[in-house]
Amino acid sequence: MYRVDLNCDLGESYGVYKIGVDEEILPFITSANIACGFHAGDPSVMHKTVKLALKHKVAIGAHPGVADLIGFGRRNMEISPQDAYDMVVYQIGALAGFVKAEGGTMQHVKPHGALYNMAAKRRDLSEAIAQAVYNIDPELILFGLSGSELVLAGDKIGLQTAHEVFADRTYQLDRMLTPRSQPDALIIDQERAISQLVRMVRDGVVTSQQGKDIKIRADTVCIHGDGPHALLFATQIRTVLETSGIVVQAVGYK
Repeated sequence: MYRVDLNCDLGESYGVYKIGVDEEILPFITSANIACGFHAGDPSVMHKTVKLALKHKVAIGAHPGVADLIGFGRRNMEISPQDAYDMVVYQIGALAGFVKAEGGTMQHVKPHGALYNMAAKRRDLSEAIAQAVYNIDPELILFGLSGSELVLAGDKIGLQTAHEVFADRTYQLDRMLTPRSQPDALIIDQERAISQLVRMVRDGVVTSQQGKDIKIRADTVCIHGDGPHALLFATQIRTVLETSGIVVQAVGYK
């Protein structure tokens, strides 16, 4: 039986600025990655998003990023492993406070944007992030790009890890995502994106931008919640997966 988790980055509004359709998309996903205030989000948004996730029985995860509100956490920064450790501990702790206050539990941690991409390639950063997660709670699941240094670091330290794939992103031969700075980084055609996703889940392969199939493991799939057609895309993905005989459930489901 094939199983996969559907995760979405939520709680990315800030002050008077509203981003995404969090409440509308929650019924179609199984895990929520909630921004912790560094790249997006604020205390009120975090609190509201935690409550919404619990209402919809969606597993909650912390979504820590670099301190870059203006760049939405997507710009690379020169940070040390100690910086990464401290950032992650701080942000998990902030979200954990709201989760505990609402009577919930946290399932996972998924770094955001530049922090995620840097950790996918840099062993020192990935090990620092994995250590931060482990030190807070060794039962937390670490999400990372499929086959990357981040999931390897999580495995090494003894964390449960989830290999993440993207339906609407293109891949390079080394299993890394095509940088957003390139025009072919995003897959706009929804049918093509869904077809790529089903193939990753069922066959364990994805076609790279160079035209060669590469092996990939898909434990969890990221759905971007801030796109113009995010809600439609989420509903279509959920429907196609279930009609294809793929069970959709949170990675921590027992």
